Amino acid sequence: MKWAGMYLVGFVVLMGGVLAALWKLGILESIGTTWTLIGVVILIGFGIMIAVSNSGTKENIEIDRN
Repeated sequence: MKWAGMYLVGFVVLMGGVLAALWKLGILESIGTTWTLIGVVILIGFGIMIAVSNSGTKENIEIDRN
């Protein structure tokens, strides 16, 4: 769960950077608040799905018995 949390923090920082760039370019003003929030919710859900799918790696442990 530690790596999934780190992934989500990184994803939120990435989203913040993208939103700041879109705001600075004036694109968010033309899109509107509602569609911006809908896009943010979709991206958060996408990030959670990727974090959960990559968090659990299964490893096989072989024990050598002599």
